[in-house]
Amino acid sequence: MLGLRTDDERVYLAMLTTPDRGVSELCRELDLPEAAVRESLDRLADFTLLRPSLTADGSYRPVAPQVGLEALLERQEHKLALRRQELAVSRAVLALSMADCREEPDAQPATVEHLVGADAIHSRIEVLSHGTDIECLTVMPAGAQPQSCLDARRPTDRGILDRGGRIRTLFHDSLHDDPVAGGYAAWLAEAGGVVRTTASLPPRLVVMDRRVAVLPLDPADPGCGALCTTERGVVAALVAVFEHSWATAVPPNPHPSRLTAVERDVLRLLGTGLTDEAVGRHLSISLRTVRRHMSALMERLDAGSRFEAGLKAARNGWL
Repeated sequence: MLGLRTDDERVYLAMLTTPDRGVSELCRELDLPEAAVRESLDRLADFTLLRPSLTADGSYRPVAPQVGLEALLERQEHKLALRRQELAVSRAVLALSMADCREEPDAQPATVEHLVGADAIHSRIEVLSHGTDIECLTVMPAGAQPQSCLDARRPTDRGILDRGGRIRTLFHDSLHDDPVAGGYAAWLAEAGGVVRTTASLPPRLVVMDRRVAVLPLDPADPGCGALCTTERGVVAALVAVFEHSWATAVPPNPHPSRLTAVERDVLRLLGTGLTDEAVGRHLSISLRTVRRHMSALMERLDAGSRFEAGLKAARNGWL
C-alpha cells in the first residue's frame, strides 16, 4: 500500500488497535522477529504513520489512518512531481536538439545555440548576464566543482546584483561536504543572493530574466556541451521545474554536518524504506559495510533504533 510492506501494514494495524504495545508484544502477536518489527517501526515513522509520544519519552503513537494515508499520498505525489521534472527537462533537451539539427533556409532566426566546451558555455553566460536586470535562476550541479569555475561566476553574479537584479540558486543538500561550493554559496548569500538546498536536485540550469536558458545537452555527460535557447515554451517549462524544486528546498543549515557523505547517504536511504541490501546496491558497498555504518551511527548518537538515530541526526543538523 503506497510504498508500505506487508509487515509494516501489520505492525501499523496492531498499533492502531493497542497504541501502547511494545516491541516484544508486537513480536509475539505478529510472530515476527525483533529486527523485522524494529525495521517496520522505523519505516512507519519515516512515512509519518508513527510520531513521538507526547507522554512517554522514547515511545511512539500511531497516526490516525485518515491523516497517515494523506501523508503517504503526498509522499507519492512528491515522487511523481520529481519524475515530471525529469521528463520536462528531457523533453526540453529533445526539443532543443531537434531544433538545433533542423536546416531550413527560409526559417526564422535560430532560437537554439549549441555550446561546446566550458569556456564557450561560461562566455555565453557572461554575455547573457550583462543583459540580465531582473532575475537569474541557477541550479548548481551536485558534486565537487572546480574552484576556478566558481571564482569565474563571482563577477557575473556581482554585476547582476549591483544592477538590482535577483539571484536564486539551488544546491544539493551535500553542499556542506564541499568547502569550495560551500564557500561560493556563503559568498553569494552575503552578496545579496538567495541560496537553498534540496535532496532532489533538477539538472544543471541557468535562466536569465525568464527569457533565455542554458542547460546541458546531456546532464550525465558534461562533455557533450550545452544548449542556449530563447524558445518561450521551453524556457517556461524550465522555469516551472526550477520553481517546483525551489518551493520544497530549504536554506542551507549553518551547522556543518558531522556525517561523512556515505554515512548521510546510508541514513537517508534507509529512511526511505530501503532494505540494507538495497542501500548497499544503491551505494555500491557491501551489506556488511551498510550495517557497520548504521551500527556506528547509532552508537555515536546513543540511539536505540534506526528511527531514533535519524531523528537525533536531524535535530543535530546533520541531515
